[in-house]
Amino acid sequence: MDFRFDIISEYLPLMLKGMLITIGLSIVSILLGAILGFVVSLGKISAKAYLHWPSSLYINFFRGTPFYVQILIIHFGLVPLILGGSNAIVAGILAMTLNSAAYTAEIYRAGIQSLEKGQTEAAFSLGMTKFQTMRHIVIPQAIRRMIPAFGNEFIVLVKDSSLLAIIAIPEIMYYSQMMSGQYYAVWEPYLTAALIYFVLTYLLSKFLNYVERKLVY
Repeated sequence: MDFRFDIISEYLPLMLKGMLITIGLSIVSILLGAILGFVVSLGKISAKAYLHWPSSLYINFFRGTPFYVQILIIHFGLVPLILGGSNAIVAGILAMTLNSAAYTAEIYRAGIQSLEKGQTEAAFSLGMTKFQTMRHIVIPQAIRRMIPAFGNEFIVLVKDSSLLAIIAIPEIMYYSQMMSGQYYAVWEPYLTAALIYFVLTYLLSKFLNYVERKLVY
């Protein structure tokens, strides 16, 4: 096997540029997904059927269907319906946000329901409202327990962003496929992409572990 480092050096700057786009899309999507996921989680744990059932359906749909299919539906169906035309970046962020929100909603739900009921009952006995109890008692404690799960979700989102190459977003895999198509190569483009993802997720995991130690312990 003749491994060509010359084509790697040609495309490496583009792939590193794609890495920045990958990181940017992932950060925006995890933040928007965390906000939407919190709203969905409140609906999921609600005793009111008109809030609980739509939230459960949303979570089950996005957790139960392939992310690949979701990207295609959003890019070729939802975004043109809303904007009147296709926009790959908008579709990519929307797909990652909606997908991430379904998983973060479950993280919120598990974190909130992991607290002892006695704490909320004690807060109610002191005259606190449900909103005050959630704000001052439940959320601060639950967030600390959710941090590791949020870190894992962010890393998963970074790796799943590789699927956005199918709608021509210029991230890592987009340039990797371009290299493969131009030179009819397999090892060079995909091993390079794999190495970039590995280094990226390894550094992110180390950083998130540091943040976890600072905030949780």
